Amino acid sequence: MSSTLDKPSRTFPPLYKSTGDVSVDQLAFFHILEKLKTQKRTGWIDHNVPGPESISDHMYRMAVMAMCTSDATLDMSKCVMMCLAHDLAVGDITPRENISREEKQRLEAEAMHNFIHDMLHDSPAAQRIEAFWREYEDGSSPEARFVKDLDRFELASQAFEYERDHGKKNLQGFFDSSLPYLQHPEVKQWGEDLAAERERLQASQAQSS
Repeated sequence: MSSTLDKPSRTFPPLYKSTGDVSVDQLAFFHILEKLKTQKRTGWIDHNVPGPESISDHMYRMAVMAMCTSDATLDMSKCVMMCLAHDLAVGDITPRENISREEKQRLEAEAMHNFIHDMLHDSPAAQRIEAFWREYEDGSSPEARFVKDLDRFELASQAFEYERDHGKKNLQGFFDSSLPYLQHPEVKQWGEDLAAERERLQASQAQSS
């Protein structure tokens, strides 16, 4: 029997071809954003979660979480914008998709180049989006590393909520790949609080079964 690990890699749509008309190409970028509202996160689809979140759902909650930090050393506005830019390129690619890290980086860089140059014509706004995305990818600032931790924590939060709301019993891998890697003290505490909440839920479920 084949497993999800054996399935072929996802295919990606062809890159956008610029019309040369700034207005037309910018609208094309705005339409791309609509796809992020409707494209479901791959990991949840693989685990047959009903009605899974979209990529935009994930980025939105990360952005609000960023606003909740008490760390005054961070540029909160930068963190929020980085949350909203980090998955723009090709959405989420999971390890289960048989796409190497190098190929993932190539696909994301190619898609971002397409957005910046062919759709947004290297405008100041385009350069700002690219700068936030690159900073996140490189982990080159405290804000970027904080947002990476938010990415991990949001994933674990969603996994917990699917376990709680849908009785999903096979989501341990999402916790294993996220919570142990949290570094920012505040987000790490959030992760510990979430783990404790999960333990309480599991204990309650065990008592009632």
